[in-house]
Amino acid sequence: MEATYAPFEYVDENNQIQGFDVDLANALCKEMDAKCSFHNQAFDSLIPALKFKRYDAAISGIDITEARQKQVSFTNPYYDNSAAFVAVEGKVANQAALSGKRVGVQNGSTHQSYLIDQMAGVTAVPYASYQDAFIDMQNGRIDSVFGDTAVVAEWFKKNDTLTYVGDQVTNQEYFGNGFGIAVNKKNEELVNQLNAALKTVKANGQYQEIFDKYFGK
Repeated sequence: MEATYAPFEYVDENNQIQGFDVDLANALCKEMDAKCSFHNQAFDSLIPALKFKRYDAAISGIDITEARQKQVSFTNPYYDNSAAFVAVEGKVANQAALSGKRVGVQNGSTHQSYLIDQMAGVTAVPYASYQDAFIDMQNGRIDSVFGDTAVVAEWFKKNDTLTYVGDQVTNQEYFGNGFGIAVNKKNEELVNQLNAALKTVKANGQYQEIFDKYFGK
């Protein structure tokens, strides 16, 4: 996982990786009677690492898309997602006003692909992490940031100068199919095990407990 993506994954004050994805993965591992460890890795290297079998699985707020499904296998969706533009209040009036502007995205993300493919007038500025993009937006180096709605919402808790730019984006080609756990294409057995465990933790209430912990009831 790429652990700068709160509330899904982040490093706490004790240098431990925490978050919704971590708690969910731990619940799945326990259900599977598997010993799991977590590793912080650049987001754009997660899928290549799976293809080279460096890791068994990747859980890091990864949108299930047709393009990615050609490279790796995914579990069933574990979180419904959408995307949103955010800017410093008063800087960008609406999404149409983003034309000619610089928008920060995480390198290798569906947000980057969406801007390049669907918003030709916008300059997509890639970052290794959204933390860096957020800092640059606050300092005026970029005009907006485009990220997952739940992640963007975390920033509003700590900064009252932000505003959403337009409505949420749920283009099915890029977003709206949910987050999935990615696995090497040759390891369908692990996909099946994860899906079975996911079904169980949803049925027994563990999933809802974890969800409420990070996103509220």
